[in-house]
Amino acid sequence: MIDMVFLLLIFFLVTSVFRKKELALLLKLPEATQGKGDDKKQKDLTIELSDNEVAVNGQKSSMDDLEGWFKKSEPSTLVNLRVDGDVRYQRLVKVLDLLRTNKLDNISLITDKKK
Repeated sequence: MIDMVFLLLIFFLVTSVFRKKELALLLKLPEATQGKGDDKKQKDLTIELSDNEVAVNGQKSSMDDLEGWFKKSEPSTLVNLRVDGDVRYQRLVKVLDLLRTNKLDNISLITDKKK
């Protein structure tokens, strides 16, 4: 009987998936000492930006496709920006300009907590 319990326990541990978030790019986020936790809602738009790639809601995309994502979003949509610390400033400004053009002003910059 105990063997069955351990077998079931091992089965559930091995078959369950432990994912924190659905993220497409591996980024090195800047650190900050202050800030709130990530309260992700269903209607949020998460943009991940690295030097070479961009992803929206966990799906790799291109800079040209960003405007299509933004046009589908409502003005009250929260936009979470996860930007790699080594990204060129001009690339970030381009994304911010597209957000502003599409009247998406509710922007949150995501950082890692400084230890």
